[in-house]
Amino acid sequence: MDHYDSQQTNDYMQPEEDWDRDLLLDPAWEKQQRKTFTAWCNSHLRKAGTQIENIEEDFRDGLKLMLLLEVISGERLAKPERGKMRVHKISNVNKALDFIASKGVKLVSIGAEEIVDGNVKMTLGMIWTIILRFAIQDISVEVQETPALPWLVLGCPFPAPFLSPGSWKDGLGFCALIHRHRPELIDYGKLRKDDPLTNLNTAFDVAEKYLDIPKMLDAEDIVGTARPDEKAIMTYVSSFYHAFSGAQKAETAANRICKVLAVNQENEQLMEDYEKLASDLLEWIRRTIPWLENRVPENTMHAMQQKLEDFRDYRRLHKPPKVQEKCQLEINFNTLQTKLRLSNRPAFMPSEGRMVSDINNAWGCLEQVEKGYEEWLLNEIRRLERLDHLAEKFRQKASIHEAWTDGKEAMLRQKDYETATLSEIKALLKKHEAFESDLAAHQDRVEQIAAIAQELNELDYYDSPSVNARCQKICDQWDNLGALTQKRREALERTEKLLETIDQLYLEYAKRAAPFNNWMEGAMEDLQDTFIVHTIEEIQGLTTAHEQFKATLPDADKERLAILGIHNEVSKIVQTYHVNMAGTNPYTTITPQEINGKWDHVRQLVPRRDQALTEEHARQQHNERLRKQFGAQANVIGPWIQTKMEEIGRISIEMHGTLEDQLSHLRQYEKSIVNYKPKIDQLEGDHQLIQEALIFDNKHTNYTMEHIRVGWEQLLTTIARTINEVENQILTRDAKGISQEQMNEFRASFNHFDRDHSGTLGPEEFKACLISLGYDIGNDPQKKTGMMDTDDFRACLISMGYNMGEAEFARIMSIVDPNRLGVVTFQAFIDFMSRETADTDTADQVMASFKILAGDKNYITVEELRRELPPDQAEYCIARMAPYTGPDSVPGALDYMSFSTALYGESDL
Repeated sequence: MDHYDSQQTNDYMQPEEDWDRDLLLDPAWEKQQRKTFTAWCNSHLRKAGTQIENIEEDFRDGLKLMLLLEVISGERLAKPERGKMRVHKISNVNKALDFIASKGVKLVSIGAEEIVDGNVKMTLGMIWTIILRFAIQDISVEVQETPALPWLVLGCPFPAPFLSPGSWKDGLGFCALIHRHRPELIDYGKLRKDDPLTNLNTAFDVAEKYLDIPKMLDAEDIVGTARPDEKAIMTYVSSFYHAFSGAQKAETAANRICKVLAVNQENEQLMEDYEKLASDLLEWIRRTIPWLENRVPENTMHAMQQKLEDFRDYRRLHKPPKVQEKCQLEINFNTLQTKLRLSNRPAFMPSEGRMVSDINNAWGCLEQVEKGYEEWLLNEIRRLERLDHLAEKFRQKASIHEAWTDGKEAMLRQKDYETATLSEIKALLKKHEAFESDLAAHQDRVEQIAAIAQELNELDYYDSPSVNARCQKICDQWDNLGALTQKRREALERTEKLLETIDQLYLEYAKRAAPFNNWMEGAMEDLQDTFIVHTIEEIQGLTTAHEQFKATLPDADKERLAILGIHNEVSKIVQTYHVNMAGTNPYTTITPQEINGKWDHVRQLVPRRDQALTEEHARQQHNERLRKQFGAQANVIGPWIQTKMEEIGRISIEMHGTLEDQLSHLRQYEKSIVNYKPKIDQLEGDHQLIQEALIFDNKHTNYTMEHIRVGWEQLLTTIARTINEVENQILTRDAKGISQEQMNEFRASFNHFDRDHSGTLGPEEFKACLISLGYDIGNDPQKKTGMMDTDDFRACLISMGYNMGEAEFARIMSIVDPNRLGVVTFQAFIDFMSRETADTDTADQVMASFKILAGDKNYITVEELRRELPPDQAEYCIARMAPYTGPDSVPGALDYMSFSTALYGESDL
C-alpha cells in the first residue's frame, strides 16, 4: 500500500498507452495472465455454450471474440464473416475492436493483424482492456457512487486491495473477501499467515464450489512469484465482486416479491375477516329482534324484574361486544380500502347484503325495537311496583312498631323504683318522660299503619285478611301501653318526693364530714411526719406550730358532734316511713365510725409529738457546739495555707540572692510546713465528729474539710516541686556554664511575659515582649503561674530575634513541650535558652562532618565509615543509615543526611 497511491489506482482504470510489440512479458506474469484471462473468458463464454483452450489461437478468427463481447455487454455486434481466409478473420477482429472503441476505450498499438497473427502480448493486452472496461470499471463507478457498498474488505473500499498485488500473496485477502460476505464458508480465525498455499487453495476451492467463480490461478503460481501479476489479481478479485453483487441483486429481487405477496395476503385476510364478521353480526341482529318484540306481561313483580334483569344483561354483556364488532368492522373496511388504494389494487366490494350500509340499517332496526322494549318493561314495573310498595310499606312499619313495643309492657309493670336511690329515681323519671315522648311519636306510625291497611283493602290486595288481623292487634296493644304509662308515672313521682328529703340530709352530712375528715387525716399525717432539722431555729419553729395545733382541738370536737347528729336524723326518717334504702350515702363514703376512730387516733398522737420535739431540740444544741468548734480551727488553718502558698510562689520567682540561697530558704519553709501537720490532724478529728452527727453545713466558716485537705496537699506538692525546680536550675546552670547574671535575665524575661492569671498573652503583653529586649522592664508584682502557654512562649522567642515561621515554631515547641501540654515551664525555657546560647552540636554540623569524611559526596560508603570511625560507632551508623537513593548513588551508598536529622529528632531514625 505504501508504493501505490491514489494516482496509481486511477492509472489502472485506463488502458495501456502503448503495447511494445518487441518487449516480452515476464514469463511468470505471462503464465498467470494466460491462466487468469482464459478462465475469465470461459466464465462468460460458457453462457453461450462454448469455451477457449488457447487464448492467442482461439481468438484469431474473431468469432469467439465477438461472441465474448456480446455475452459480457448484452448487445448484438455486426454479423461476423464466416470465411476461413485471413481477410475474413481481420474483418471479424476489427468489428470487435470497433465495438470496444465505441464504448469509450482507447486502443493504442493493438491492431487486428496482431490478433490474427496470434501475438500473445497483444492478445493479452486486448483481453485486459476488455476486462478493465466491462468488469473493473463498473466496480470503480459503483464504489464512487455508493461508498457504503458492502464491498468493504477489512475496512477498505473494494479498489484498495488492487493497489498492492503482493498483499494477496498470502491468501488472507481472498479468504477475507469470502468471509466478509459469506462467513459460514470460511473460519477466518483459524487461518495462518505463514501458510499461504493452504489459504489460497481454500479460497479458490470455496469460490469455485460455492460462488461459481472458476479457478483462474494456481496457488503455487502466486506463492512461487516474488510479485504476482497485478492484472491477473485484479481480474480474479473482480470476479468475486460480480459474484457477490449478483447475489445481492437476487436477494433484493426476492425481497421485493415477498413484500408484494405479503401485502396481497394481508389484504385477502382482511377481506375474509370482514365477510365473516359481517355475517356473524347480521345473524346476531336477526336472532335478537324477535326477543325484543315480545310484549307478554307477567303477573308478579319478581317475574317482571327478571325480564328487566335479562334486558340489563343484554345491554351490559351481550350488546357491548357487538358494538365493538360493528365499530371494528367499519375500521377494517376503511383500512382495507386504504391499503388497496395505496397498493394500486381495485376497491373491495363485499357480498350482497353485507355492505356497511346494510349493517347500519339492520343495527338501526335493532335499536328502535330495543327502545320500545325498554319502555314497555318500565311501565309494567311501575304498575306492579305501586301495590308491592304499599304491602312492603305496611309490613315494614308494622315490623318496626312491633319491635319497638316488644318488652314495653313488662318494663312499665316493674317496681324497680321501690329500692332505687334518689338519683336513680330521677333517672327513672327522665327515662319515663323520654318513653312518653317516644310513645307520642309512635302515635303517628300507628295511624299510618291503619291508613295503609285501609288503602290495600280498597285496592283489593290479595293478602288483605292477614293485613287486617295484624293491624287490629297493633291497635289493641297501643291502648294498653297508654294505661300502663300513666300508672307508672304516678308511682315514680311519689317516691321521688320522699327520697329528696333524705338526700338533702345526706348532702349536708357529706359537705361537713369531708372537710372534717380531711382535717383529721392532715393532723394525723403532720403528727406522724418524720421531721429533719439542722438548726435550733428550725426545731423551735416546729414546736411553736405544734402548740398552735393543740389549741384548735376543742372546736374540732364540737364539729364532730354536729356531723354525727345529721346522720342520726336520717336514720329516724327511714324508720318512720319504712323507706327501703338501697345503699349508703351517695355523696360520701365517710361513716360515723370512721370519724370517731380517726378522732381517737389524733388525741393519742399529740403527746407522742410533744416528746419527739423535745428530744430533737436537745440534739440540735449539741450539733451547734460542734459547728462552732470546727469553724474556729478552720478559719485559722485555711488562711495560713493560702499565705504559705503565696510566699512559696514569691520565693520561686523573685531573684534575691543566688539559687543556693533560694534553695536554703525553701527548705526552711518546707520544715515549718511539716511541723504544722498536728493541727491538721486535730481538725480532722473535729470533722469526724461532725460527720457522725450528720451535720452538713456550718455557718461559722466558709472552709470545708475537703478544702483544707486539697490546700494542704497542694502546699506540700508546691514546696516539693519548687525545691526540685531550683535544684534542676542549679544542675542546668552548672552543666551549661550559665552565669548568675544570665539566669537572672532568663527569669526576668519569663516573669515579665507571665504577668496575668489567665495564662494567655494579649496584644499589650506581646508588645511588652518586644520592648523587653531594648527597654528597662520593672519588676511585676502580679502573681505568676510559673509557666508560659504556647502563645506566650512564641511571643518571647520572636522578641529575641527568632524567625517564627509555622514550621520553625513547631520544631521549637516539640523541644520545650515534648508532651504537648500547651504550656512552657521555666525549666524548659532555661533548657532551650541554654541550648541556643551554648556551643552545642547541631544536625547541620553533624552532616557537614559526615560530608568531610565522605569526600564531599552526598552519600558515604561502608568502607569510609569503618576507615574513619571507631569500630563500634562505625557499625552503629551502618546499622541505622538508610540506603542512599539519589541520582548519583552507587552500590552500598548510605544516606548520612537523613541519619543526621534523625539524631536530633528532626526525622525518624
